Amino acid sequence: MKKLCIFCGSASGRGTNYLQLGDIIGELLVRYKVSLVYGGASIGLMGAIADGVLKRGGKVIGVIPKALVDYEVAHENLSELYVVETMHQRKQMMYDLSDAFLSLPGGMGTLDEMFEVLTWTQLKYHEKKSYIFNYEGFYDSLLAYLNHSREEGFLKGEHRELLQEIKVIDELEKILASGL
Repeated sequence: MKKLCIFCGSASGRGTNYLQLGDIIGELLVRYKVSLVYGGASIGLMGAIADGVLKRGGKVIGVIPKALVDYEVAHENLSELYVVETMHQRKQMMYDLSDAFLSLPGGMGTLDEMFEVLTWTQLKYHEKKSYIFNYEGFYDSLLAYLNHSREEGFLKGEHRELLQEIKVIDELEKILASGL
């Protein structure tokens, strides 16, 4: 079974559309027999995706630093939960457990995780694919920055292409159906 690591927010965002997105993605992961690897939280978009997978009988693997367990945000009903000491260990373990990466709306932690994995790809530490779901234009500004960085000569064209944009849920479904 393939494993997709999802980086996303521990916040819920404005309105309910992000939580609904999490549930839809959870349903798709189960439909295409893809396990979820994520940051292990029970809250926000992270929790919504995990719950969406779990309520449909799918597999969810969480990796969370001990400090966040102490804040009582760890999801208690996961298939597997790994508690690590540091954020770096968390990212390393999520990377090791996963076949590909998907970034959804989130904040600084989401960007940290996404860019570290992309840097590892750029340095040829691995060849795992990275996707960014530009849900309702959430990442328009970030993608514009990356394109500008390429145009100004700070990012090679082939490195810009390491982050593949997904614009609609149907595109994500095709990727999951093809085995990542």
